[in-house]
Amino acid sequence: MQPMRRLTTRAFLIVCLLVCGAAIVWGPIYARGASLVIRAAQLRGFLLSAAQVQAQHYTTGPVITIPTRHGGVRGRLYRPDEIRRAVLLVPGVHAMGIDEPRLVGLSGELAATGVAVVTMELPDLMQYQFTPQSVDMIEDGSNWLRQDRDLAEDGRIGLMGISFAGGLAVVAAGRPSLRDHLAYVFSFGGHGDLPRVLRYLCTGIEPPRPWDPPDAPPHLRPPHDYGVAVILVGIADRMVPPAQAEPLRRGVVTFLTASQIDPIDKPKAAAIFAEARRIAADLPEPSASLMKAVNSRDVKALGAQLLPVLEKIKYPPSLSPEESPPPRAPVFLLHGTDDTVIPSVETLLLAEHLQGTTHVRTLLSGLITHAEVDRTAAAGDVLKLVGFWSELLNQ
Repeated sequence: MQPMRRLTTRAFLIVCLLVCGAAIVWGPIYARGASLVIRAAQLRGFLLSAAQVQAQHYTTGPVITIPTRHGGVRGRLYRPDEIRRAVLLVPGVHAMGIDEPRLVGLSGELAATGVAVVTMELPDLMQYQFTPQSVDMIEDGSNWLRQDRDLAEDGRIGLMGISFAGGLAVVAAGRPSLRDHLAYVFSFGGHGDLPRVLRYLCTGIEPPRPWDPPDAPPHLRPPHDYGVAVILVGIADRMVPPAQAEPLRRGVVTFLTASQIDPIDKPKAAAIFAEARRIAADLPEPSASLMKAVNSRDVKALGAQLLPVLEKIKYPPSLSPEESPPPRAPVFLLHGTDDTVIPSVETLLLAEHLQGTTHVRTLLSGLITHAEVDRTAAAGDVLKLVGFWSELLNQ
């Protein structure tokens, strides 16, 4: 889960009053969303105690196999004692898959609200590859879950995707086999157009906002080095001679592994970063220069080399919601305002694209970020996030 930013003491007190007051006015519908946000934001004291009262007991099951047309994939069920809705939750580009700590945390918090959560791995995203097979797997996993009447009593489920899997979930939700069987689809920090995101990661230039005049200056936001490194893994065979492609990929994956471990175990991550530097020293050119740019987090230099190659690649329309049939189910789009992996303008552009085809609920939140950043947040941000989750959880 994208981290919730901690609140200052003053903002905390304001939130206590506003959330409690709103829960009294709107009752259980609002309370479920408030409870989820309070626990996920790691608030303390009275407010956390109140949220824990709302939380249901749930059990976490062993790893299961979810059948798909491309073979079985790993999944896990988080089952509350009383099920209000079943959802399929799909992680983004991360080698840990369903074991990624933030995904595990989000799954548990959702289960505590009465949502039966089945998490499902996408092997290609675990290997930093963007392929149509991932959308097929989301479609097949969703159909498998909705047919389980023990979890999905009415034959409808929610579909949730994190990061790049958020956009892919929206694509899957528009397919005929799912179109009439979803309660909602939720994209958390997802994309609307894959090539557009890749261009941003290479240049730091965000696409225009829907309301920008034609002569508006470009929006500049330095992209996160993680995203550019992911691109290099996917197109390494186009960047270096064939014999160098796999050694370069191994080096970049080593760097990405260290980046993923760094928030939870810095000493271990430091050792893996050191290994990535040793790999760079042993690589021949041009792989050595590319790997050194990854290790030094030189996004500008690396992006300049990747962009000409990316512009020659024709990505399938099924990897972009804006190029695919829209869902009929309500679409919920949540994004961190300052996201530098997938910029939040992607959510704005996707929402504009979907307007008129289905109900779209959009929120850009200062409480959420794609990378590991910790800042103070305004009380209003918390209330907006509570309202968003309340509406989604009551679908």
